[in-house]
Amino acid sequence: MNAEQKRLEESRDRKSHWKRWGPYLSERQWGTVREDYSEHGTAWDFFPHDHARSRTYRWGEDGIMGISDRRQLVCFALAMWNGKDPILKERLFGLTGNEGNHGEDVKEYYFYLDSTPTHSYMKALYKYPQSEFPYGKLVEENRRRGKNAPEYELLDTGVFDENRYFDVTTEYAKAGVEDILIKITVTNHGPEHAELTLLPTVWFRNTWSWGRDDYRPQLRAAESLAFKQEPGTVGSRAIEIEHKAYGKRWLLCEGEPKLLFTDNETNARKLFGSENRTPYVKDGINDYVVQGEHGAVNPQQRGTKVAALYKLRIAKGTSATIRLRLTDHEPRVVRMSAPRLVLAEPPKTEMFGEAFESIFVARQKEANEFYSTRAPKDVSEDARNVQRQAFAGLFWSKQFYHFDIRTWLEGDPAGPPPPESRKKGRNQEWLNLYNADIISMPDKWEYPWYAAWDLAFHCIPLAQIDPDFAKEQLTLLLREWYMHPNGQLPAYEWAFGDVNPPVHAWAAWRVYKIEKRIRGKADREFLESVFHKLLLNFTWWVNRKDAEGMNIFQGGFLGLDNIGVFDRSAPLPTGGHLEQSDGTSWMGMYCLNMLAISLELASENPAYESVASKFLEHFVHIAHAMNHRRSEGIELWDRQDGFYYDVLHLPNGERHYLKVRSLVGLIPLLAVETLEQDIVDKLPGFKRRMQWFIDNHPDGANHIEITEVPGKGTRRLLSLVDRDQLSSVARYLLDESEFLSPYGIRAISRFHKDNPYVLSVNGSDHRVDYEPAESSTGLFGGNSNWRGPIWFPINFLLIESLQKFHHFYGDNFSVELPTGSTKRVSLWDAAAEISRRLTRIFLRANDSRRPVFGGQEKFQTDATWRDHICFHEYFHGDNGAGIGASHQTGWTSLVAKLIEQAASGM
Repeated sequence: MNAEQKRLEESRDRKSHWKRWGPYLSERQWGTVREDYSEHGTAWDFFPHDHARSRTYRWGEDGIMGISDRRQLVCFALAMWNGKDPILKERLFGLTGNEGNHGEDVKEYYFYLDSTPTHSYMKALYKYPQSEFPYGKLVEENRRRGKNAPEYELLDTGVFDENRYFDVTTEYAKAGVEDILIKITVTNHGPEHAELTLLPTVWFRNTWSWGRDDYRPQLRAAESLAFKQEPGTVGSRAIEIEHKAYGKRWLLCEGEPKLLFTDNETNARKLFGSENRTPYVKDGINDYVVQGEHGAVNPQQRGTKVAALYKLRIAKGTSATIRLRLTDHEPRVVRMSAPRLVLAEPPKTEMFGEAFESIFVARQKEANEFYSTRAPKDVSEDARNVQRQAFAGLFWSKQFYHFDIRTWLEGDPAGPPPPESRKKGRNQEWLNLYNADIISMPDKWEYPWYAAWDLAFHCIPLAQIDPDFAKEQLTLLLREWYMHPNGQLPAYEWAFGDVNPPVHAWAAWRVYKIEKRIRGKADREFLESVFHKLLLNFTWWVNRKDAEGMNIFQGGFLGLDNIGVFDRSAPLPTGGHLEQSDGTSWMGMYCLNMLAISLELASENPAYESVASKFLEHFVHIAHAMNHRRSEGIELWDRQDGFYYDVLHLPNGERHYLKVRSLVGLIPLLAVETLEQDIVDKLPGFKRRMQWFIDNHPDGANHIEITEVPGKGTRRLLSLVDRDQLSSVARYLLDESEFLSPYGIRAISRFHKDNPYVLSVNGSDHRVDYEPAESSTGLFGGNSNWRGPIWFPINFLLIESLQKFHHFYGDNFSVELPTGSTKRVSLWDAAAEISRRLTRIFLRANDSRRPVFGGQEKFQTDATWRDHICFHEYFHGDNGAGIGASHQTGWTSLVAKLIEQAASGM
């Protein structure tokens, strides 16, 4: 067991709380729903970026490359100023949903380079221009551009020309649970010397201004720990941090930085023309540094926010490093050859001596040891780098997420009462929801809130390296203060009542099996616990989303945003409703996931056998409804095309296929599972009921295929698609003129590039084109596109499903790959090829270019950029370029799992 594994064990056993401190700050707290107290839910406008430096947040904090404790009471992050910007760079800038020509979008360059699961070592990089940051230009140009135009990026503005920028690299190394070493290295890549003001900042989340808890923590200068530079020492400054939750701790600052104290309080005078509660306010440090207002900071050297001001002058091509230490170990000054900061208690180790650097070296070595076993031995260094950064992004994307709906709707005692309209507006039916936890975010800038189905996918790569955290995440959304009393899972803060695909059971089952493989021990308590809660969620789906009680399900947009002809979450312009191929297929998959879990639990508790029977039979009813009820007008399988479509059910009873070739028609492949003879034989109650059901429901046999496996007996296949349907759908799936891109499976077939689908309703045309990049519509905000690009989560599920089909059919079932090539391969080989194509997005090709970087030459050719990977939300359907949120290391980190299981040729 290596050092990081030991820390994980200690954390699991609660012997040492190694995860108490981590990268839990958001990267954008402004513009979120939880900070929105407007009358009509205009979150972007109510709390804009321009307010963030001056206005106190209610529910959380943000910062650049920062950390906090797990309750986000004490926060640390970097601020900086290049001497030209109109404001301090304290947080990442980006466009709001209303400003971007494709919705919200961060306009900065930053990279997560490393992190262990316990955050014992972390490293991140921010690239800061030396010329004035073009805030206005980015807003104006992107607002001017239409949806068919490319986005105007920071590189396009010219601020990185001649390499006039700084690399600001931040590293953290834990000497102990509460003893965190911090190293900030600034490199000047420009052609001449350049100056940078660096301001490591520590502050308290404001918990005292709302009329609920008046306790006010305190930061103060520790004068007894300060000494000046002299031969043999660079000097020292220290900040004493005191909070009732943690007692005292210190931020030790090497050198002689000036300490700038203020309070984390709103500058009401500046923003609203009213009196300030305190003389020193949140933007005091900004006004001191940028405006030269010396009266903006507290001369008494105390407050609730403080920055250590370092003025750096860096020659071209060189670096400067500053060192800090956030610790609960009391320091003191002793004189050796010169004054030194040491631990007050024996052995009185120097705080910034040789031990400081040796701890960084040790933690880096331990991180390398931990990750060395995560990729196969024959994988390339390039693929290892991609996988390591995928894991790093996954861990850097943890965030303290705090949101109490009841308090939010009612308002705070010390604040103005919220508009009455809010009590009947967004999320008003989720009064049970109280969130105050560390949660894996999709993207801490673009999506700084959890999303139910995103989170399920995050847990697969998480389980590879930290199964405990993966299980905690899955369990969390099923707790009473998350799950609605009616059994619905919260979707995301913009509309907790929206419906995401029901993949929670799939994720729980996968995490259970991954942990069992890694640790050699199954956590049945976890599996049983989530199963009971999932029963409530399954029942909610059945009761709420089967409009006619015929086992054909709706669900709205189901995470696929603009994939349909209509907004599938809104009333249809035609009236009536949609019978959704994907909604019904997700429920078929849900049945099979619950069946697999119940069979596992039944192996030790026979009470679960009858529950397993229920899910088996329910699955067969769904499969029958999808495929064999043409006389009732419900069948979702179009026999003419050999493909699945949504069916439009009009008020007059007519039904029409919406013939868009999309993931909607591929998702039926996901509902597949096999039953092994040895498992069935151990469960006599389940076996008897299954046989009775088959004997008394002749149609049931159509959906339970049987084969004999030498030495293993009867193997049964449960699938929504039969062998002929599988062959037909596979022809579309593996056709390069349809779904199969050089970089994975497209969300909509390329067929629609020349053959758009058009439906005329009440004099208006509703149209779906193949759009391989950004969306040309504003549907669902316009910041994501499911009409052509490649999305990792569905691709991952399709790979897994093809593997399951191969497990049943073996090499006797082959497909053309690609379709029309006459080259036939097994389904296992087809799955492996899709996996390779997906991974290829990030790997350097023979021409040394990475598809993910597209036409961004700086990323493709500059040695200081080309190996820093962005894990985008989705990817161009033809060339693999990254699109959408640039740091969606959540579900796109699934590439780490693909590298683990399909390394050949990488």
